[in-house]
Amino acid sequence: MSSSNSRVPEGIEAMPRVLELFEFYGPAYTWFAVVTAMLASFATLLTATVINVAIPEIMGAFGIGQDEAQWLSTAFLASGSVTMLLMAWCVDAFGMRQTYVWSVLVFLFGSILGGFAHNPETLILARIIQGASAGVLGPIAMTLNYQIFPVARRGFAMGIFGIGVVLAPALGPTVGGFLIDNYDWRYVFFLAIPFSLISIPLAMMFMPVREEAGPRPSFDWTGAILSSIFLVSLLTGLSDGQREGWQSDYIVLLFATAVISATLFVWWENRIEKPMLDLELFTNPGFVAASLVTLVIGVGLYGSTYLLPLFVQGLQGITPTASGLLMLPAGLVMAAMFPVAGMLSDSFQPRFVIIAGLLLFGLSNWFMRVVDLETPFMRLLVWAIVGRIGLALLFPGLNAAALSSLPLHLLSQGSGAINFLRQLGGAFGVNMLSIFLARRTAQFSDQLATTQAPSPDTLVVLKHLNEMLAVQGYAFMEQLILSMGYLSRTVYGQASALAFREGFYLVAIVFFLAIIPTWFMKVDRCQSPDPDWRA
Repeated sequence: MSSSNSRVPEGIEAMPRVLELFEFYGPAYTWFAVVTAMLASFATLLTATVINVAIPEIMGAFGIGQDEAQWLSTAFLASGSVTMLLMAWCVDAFGMRQTYVWSVLVFLFGSILGGFAHNPETLILARIIQGASAGVLGPIAMTLNYQIFPVARRGFAMGIFGIGVVLAPALGPTVGGFLIDNYDWRYVFFLAIPFSLISIPLAMMFMPVREEAGPRPSFDWTGAILSSIFLVSLLTGLSDGQREGWQSDYIVLLFATAVISATLFVWWENRIEKPMLDLELFTNPGFVAASLVTLVIGVGLYGSTYLLPLFVQGLQGITPTASGLLMLPAGLVMAAMFPVAGMLSDSFQPRFVIIAGLLLFGLSNWFMRVVDLETPFMRLLVWAIVGRIGLALLFPGLNAAALSSLPLHLLSQGSGAINFLRQLGGAFGVNMLSIFLARRTAQFSDQLATTQAPSPDTLVVLKHLNEMLAVQGYAFMEQLILSMGYLSRTVYGQASALAFREGFYLVAIVFFLAIIPTWFMKVDRCQSPDPDWRA
């Protein structure tokens, strides 16, 4: 807490190195730090979300299917999930400033590698590198932002921080779509480079250095290896299960490896003195409830963000630019709502604001359960705006509630864990929805195909199509091949639309169910956490 002659604003509770920067820069340091932290989150989230509008183009460029293309999203999320748990160690060992700068440099390397990739393997490697660096940068920004506002305004702090976080998903698909339509999909990898370059000198000025001058803590290699094995085994099993067969020896072995590695990880982290993930965090009921809701939100958020561009581009034939424009107004509304949501979280119990957000986002996907190939663009836009208002209400209160009961020395651990769970939910959600779409599309295709051949309406359509082809000079066999191809594409499009409907329906149900644990997230907004809560 600041003294009467201190330049630290009243109500600030932060680590000593952060307080030193306040003493040097004065109260304006709050906004210097916010801008610096926002730039990293903006750059990494820009890359995380812009890839969704590029996936159809990349699939065509490399001749890959949806089962392989979804790794462009899940590889980013999976690698980031592991490094989020490493963030606390990195900050303890090197300090925020050094960790931030080196992470940005790694992110720049991954962006350049992706832009010049000439095969899908290199592209996925670039996404892994980008995700790994993003996994460190996100929690750092969140941890710093939490300390530079007074305790009573931490909901507002998360709201201000969220403006930068959501501008990237709002602007990224729009700008990315323009680049794809007018230039090439490779440019989406270069989009975040300018913001990354600007953030480095700002970090050298406004990021705190290492708190302790003593020897660096030992690195938990065992925990890092076990968590990596768990994520790779789980996501690979989910990705390849449809193709290899869910009961095949290969898939069963992958899932068994995931279960064993997860069990060993928990056992090891509970045993080691300096764990990668401090399991004591989960003895706090409020943190446990926030963690569960965060995991569910990750499933729905990243899953729905993956679904919508695929639907409008793949089935409705909307261009990447138009697909991006669909999300732009919704993202801007969401950015405008973030400070309001933060102030509401400071004024009321955060769980009530979070529940309102869950309901709105769930309703948005509930509305989308009736989409089809003819759903008007403006209707999709309105539904997307409703969902983004819901997300704006969710994040400030949820982040503040998750960290509010933790002492300062555990903020890095808590921030890393919360971000890890959101990313893990996102990777799981994207993967499961991709599998679900493929399976349900195949099932609906089989069902629809059996109803087409004897249908009088189908025969009439084929007759008119053959007559049109005959007028254009096509031979009988060519007419037959083209008309049957048209019928096959029509059936597949209808089957895909039905599968997408069920996908949106599942996301809605997931968010409605998340209201249950949210109810138990009662938080005292005005008190700082008890430093002896683990005693």
